[in-house]
Amino acid sequence: MQRSPYRVLAWAMATLVLVSPSLSAQELTEAPKVILGGVPFSVILEGAEDTATSYEIRDAEGAVLASGSVDAQATVTVQGLVVTSRSGLPLEVRLGAVTETLDRPFAYGWFSLMPPLIAILMALIFREVVTALFAGIWLGALAVAGYNPLQALWRVVDSYVVPALSDSDGGHTQIVIFSLLLGGMVGIIARNGGTQGIVDAVAPFANTRRRGKIATLLAGLAIFFDDYANTLIVGNTMRPITDRLKISREKLAYIVDSTAAPVAAMVPISTWVGYEISLISDGLDIAAAQQSANPALAQALSTANPFGVFISTIPYLFYPLLALIFVFLTSFMDRDLGPMAEAERRAASGGGLHRPGATLATDTSGAVMQAKDGVSPRWYNAALPVLTVILVVLGGLYTDGRASVGPDASLMDVFGAADPFVTLLWGSFAGCVMGILLSVGQRLLTVQEALDAWGMGMKAMVTAMVILVMAWSLGQVTADLGTAQFLAQALSDAVPLALIPVLVFVIAAAIAFATGTSWATMAILIPLVIPLTVALGGAENFAVGGGYSILLGSISSVLAGAIFGDHCSPISDTTVLSSTAAACDHVDHVRTQLPYALLVAVVAMILGDLATAFGLPNWLALLGGVGVLAAVLRIWGTPTGGQPSEASVA
Repeated sequence: MQRSPYRVLAWAMATLVLVSPSLSAQELTEAPKVILGGVPFSVILEGAEDTATSYEIRDAEGAVLASGSVDAQATVTVQGLVVTSRSGLPLEVRLGAVTETLDRPFAYGWFSLMPPLIAILMALIFREVVTALFAGIWLGALAVAGYNPLQALWRVVDSYVVPALSDSDGGHTQIVIFSLLLGGMVGIIARNGGTQGIVDAVAPFANTRRRGKIATLLAGLAIFFDDYANTLIVGNTMRPITDRLKISREKLAYIVDSTAAPVAAMVPISTWVGYEISLISDGLDIAAAQQSANPALAQALSTANPFGVFISTIPYLFYPLLALIFVFLTSFMDRDLGPMAEAERRAASGGGLHRPGATLATDTSGAVMQAKDGVSPRWYNAALPVLTVILVVLGGLYTDGRASVGPDASLMDVFGAADPFVTLLWGSFAGCVMGILLSVGQRLLTVQEALDAWGMGMKAMVTAMVILVMAWSLGQVTADLGTAQFLAQALSDAVPLALIPVLVFVIAAAIAFATGTSWATMAILIPLVIPLTVALGGAENFAVGGGYSILLGSISSVLAGAIFGDHCSPISDTTVLSSTAAACDHVDHVRTQLPYALLVAVVAMILGDLATAFGLPNWLALLGGVGVLAAVLRIWGTPTGGQPSEASVA
């Protein structure tokens, strides 16, 4: 989930930027790194300062790809340019009296899938994620570097890893600092006895594995305002409790991951919903502009309330809804399937909270992460710093958003306009300060001891941050190669109208899985899917607050499919952060969660997207989905319960 709308727009268009004659070739910094054979791309041309300028674009074989004119001090987007083979490059662009040549490496469309697939397969086969991610990044950089292996090695560092780490516009820098600060806070509250105090306080209530898992689920539902905050706060807070109850780290990571994005994507007061509504608004405007032959439909689309449309999609977000329900079912029934069942049996029988030989995303084994000898465990020494983080983030979202939209805006608009990255930094820093003040003020730790614990807490996050930065780097590789555009084209062949929602779900899932980002997937597909569905006749019966329509199902399928693909992807930042917060081996988290996500997705597509498109009421589809998932657990699931140890497990 990478959140810069500007970068997302660049990814979505796969734009080849050509500048005015006054600019040199060295200034073509926005040009795509690679041109894919047979995949359309766009060209943005900038006109002269004082007069309209004609343009013509030819391939290397002399074929005219596009021609026209651009007004003075204006830009024009030339869409639908296609180069089918390497012989079509370089492009010759005539803009007025100036002709420029622009060459870029060429790759066939299927090659754009190879970097993420290689990384994912290597990670799953060898259970080592850093090398797998590096291999994927290098393979993509190989195409960017013109297939020079040595140049590709340098590009991995200077064009991908460093920019990914320093990308403040996309929130990457803020997420790293937020994660490190929150890790430092965890180190402080562990050292001052607060963590053990929480365990002791919760023990009388969460005294069985079932109750421990349900408590973690409820905590995930409570932190609804942001998925990043959800994963790191819930995982770090509940981990000592689930460790004591011998719940595997894999199961904790699964619960954390499955209650983060699904909750944030559906609750109107969250950092997600404002973004989703803005995309829906853009898609409706585009569709309305294309309906000149049907003024009534154009009027209905242009006047539709995007927030009302979003609210109408919630009952049809079958994957997020069923994913949350499946977390509850596995927790309440205390049954699991496949690799997750193996992990739970191992933990319950005393074989270890994680797989022997696992590489934990967060190191919790150091002595400094244990309570200092002689301190009295007090639950509020952990609860107050965590509560400080939550309150400061919520207050920051409100004040920052209110400053942007004014005093008369709704709470949903306020949260949607806020900068979540800045407020997460405020919250995590405030939590650290609160933890230090409590520790020093009660003379539990000296200032130096508190700072040492803070530093060790951040140090424990280093492995996870390396994985996260490399996942972002691979995401940029897929953007440079146009992976999303190739997938959207390859999977968008004409199908019957009723199959559009399920096809959209598959496309969104494939793009999110390959790129590791649900936000970019939504930005790519929503402005495309809405006009396409309307053009194919899917807006019949469409009305805000009205009954089901294919258009409504298509919009919900984009949102649901993006979350599903993000859940499955090892290169997703929220997947990495879930492993981090649960102190779980990242590959083990992906390997155990993947079957659950696939099962829920299949049920959601068949009983949800398909059945409702053919007339099944959504409530009946959801009820049927719950029944199928419960039956699968009852028939094929195995009980994984066991009596928790009285002692806390390190």
